[in-house]
Amino acid sequence: MIIEIVPCLSDNYSYVIYEKKTNTVSIVDPAEFEACDKVINKYKKLDFILNTHHHADHVGANLELKKKYSSKVLGYVSDKNRIPGIDILLKENQKQKIGNLEFEVIFIPGHTKGHIAFFFSKEKVAFTGDTLFALGCGRIFEGTHEEMFISLNKIKKLPSDTKIYCGHEYTKSNLNFCLTYDPNNTFLKVREIDIFKKLNSNQPTIPSTLGQEIKTNIFLRCNDPEIRYALGLKDSSELEVFSKLRDLKDSF
Repeated sequence: MIIEIVPCLSDNYSYVIYEKKTNTVSIVDPAEFEACDKVINKYKKLDFILNTHHHADHVGANLELKKKYSSKVLGYVSDKNRIPGIDILLKENQKQKIGNLEFEVIFIPGHTKGHIAFFFSKEKVAFTGDTLFALGCGRIFEGTHEEMFISLNKIKKLPSDTKIYCGHEYTKSNLNFCLTYDPNNTFLKVREIDIFKKLNSNQPTIPSTLGQEIKTNIFLRCNDPEIRYALGLKDSSELEVFSKLRDLKDSF
């Protein structure tokens, strides 16, 4: 499994996946045609387009790529009328092959009602779209705080060495937010150094690993006593802590 990160628009990431044995080429969340096609063109084909959700900055190149390469578009069944060019309707917990690679569909609503992640268990890779970011999580547009909280906890149960490929380069802003409410986290301070090294050399800050996120991503740490104390919510539920954090991040 070869993954190529494709920067798109102002801060999006699309991902080209190449599986050599069967010469299968796929892309996750193609945001814009030219940037994606520049990478795809060296393979001379595109078999599959995988969409985590229906937002335009994740499906913007679907139709042009499908027209050029006769690709099959995969998305969640409830988004069948919202994902352009959709061919294959995916369901929760379904296992689907693209060439020799197999992923499991994880249903993670909150950001949108039909948001999914693609988890390749053998390769320990997860494409989480706009649900779990490096040091952050997505805004809640169509779902509820509880849905997003449950969705993040689904991802949190994956193996700790799972590589997390998310939809945007939001890491610097997310880092600043985490440091504000979790300032004594030594793992976070170490990660801060690595993040700035990458940003200063114009490198993506992703992928991270789930283990890193559990230690440093404040949205996965709602049971931490210091974070609860910082928010004045020491006796509150994890959901209440998460909801407060998400609301604070919206205006950060």
